[in-house]
Amino acid sequence: MTENTTATHEAEIDNSNRSTTPQSDAFLTYISSSWADRVDELPAELPVAKFAAERRAKLAAEFPGKRLVVAAGALKQRSNDTFYPYRPHSAFAHLTGWGSESEPGAILVIDASGETTLYFQERAGRDSDEFFANPEIGEFWIGPRPSLAQVASLLGVQTAHLAEFQAAEGDLTLDDADFGRATSELRLVKDAYELTEMQAAVDSTQRGFNEVLAALGDASAHPRGERVIEGVFNHRARLDGNEVGYETIAAAGEHACTLHWIRNDGAVREGDLLLLDAGVELDSLYTADITRTVPISGTFTEPQRKVYEAVLEAADAARAIVKPGIRFGDVHDAAMAVIERHTREWGLLPEADGTPYHRRYMVHGTSHHLGLDVHDCAQARRDMYLDGILEPGMVFTIEPGLYFQPDDLTAPPEFRGIGVRIEDDIVVTEDGCVNLSANIPRTADDVEAWVQGARKA
Repeated sequence: MTENTTATHEAEIDNSNRSTTPQSDAFLTYISSSWADRVDELPAELPVAKFAAERRAKLAAEFPGKRLVVAAGALKQRSNDTFYPYRPHSAFAHLTGWGSESEPGAILVIDASGETTLYFQERAGRDSDEFFANPEIGEFWIGPRPSLAQVASLLGVQTAHLAEFQAAEGDLTLDDADFGRATSELRLVKDAYELTEMQAAVDSTQRGFNEVLAALGDASAHPRGERVIEGVFNHRARLDGNEVGYETIAAAGEHACTLHWIRNDGAVREGDLLLLDAGVELDSLYTADITRTVPISGTFTEPQRKVYEAVLEAADAARAIVKPGIRFGDVHDAAMAVIERHTREWGLLPEADGTPYHRRYMVHGTSHHLGLDVHDCAQARRDMYLDGILEPGMVFTIEPGLYFQPDDLTAPPEFRGIGVRIEDDIVVTEDGCVNLSANIPRTADDVEAWVQGARKA
């Protein structure tokens, strides 16, 4: 058993050099008095509550007779006495339905009988100095926090104060390999609530992409135009949801050849391509993951269009085979067959000898599961993931690309510095699949019209 902590933050902070708050009995009496009565109305149960209950039941059935302990996790220290914005562990969010408003340090317990208790640190009362003197949990510092009764009503679970949690010998926690695997595999097939959230995240991401294209003129005028792009998209994410689902990749020109370009400090030049890989994370913590590559000027050059249409063909070939019963890895293979054919036809590859030389120009995989994490279900067993069989309700990306580094002497000069990726979010249905991001322009002609229209607006 791994010892569980009930701390709400990962580092002990000494605030003695900061605090000038009076600590006398007289001040405590004064600040604790003359407050209006607070009426804590109980909220309606969230729609996700019934789905979360079903998920907990499925998980408990895998570990009969075991007490399951799922920690939300503590605040992560950024530096000294500052912390990163809080996000609970994805397994905790999945099993409780508690998203961006989760309390740090919360712990979900499913006991051997299946009874569920959610422990968290309830707000400090005004008869305590914590409500004004504790910057981690005090209401004066971070605002009102929910009561036990409110969270119980919201999530449909029994609640208790975090101080009442007691770890027990034999508890299964997320540190246990089998238990961590099970919570990951539980998310491989999305339920109806999750699919609705995934579509909403994609729709919000589409709004962000539209706003980015409308800002291309401003981006082109700034020496760090990629930061303009990043800021515009991240603004939409904060308006519609909790945050971006991952660091936005705003890669213009040759930066598009760097797969995880997140510095976003380069220029956005007319005539170059912009590769935008971004996703909105909703308050439920479900995220989209979309990539579009667009001509900044509104028109592809001939070499840009040639590369773009090869990538689009690979994406379409992969999506065409998606249906229940096929192997997940087959999706990648279908895309790579197209990539190999084009790079061979272009004369870029050595004589065929079984070596995948084409992977020089696309080293990443074509697909990954998507949901609460941008790379969801990552602890699932290989035979459930890469070698797993597709089922209705699975959600994953299809994202082939071609990247010709600016100093790659195997590529023709006109290709060097071109990077193209097209990424869509796909849900498996009973007889095929649906592209959740189909409304975001994809063909070369549609992308040109999309950019031109946005820049004129």
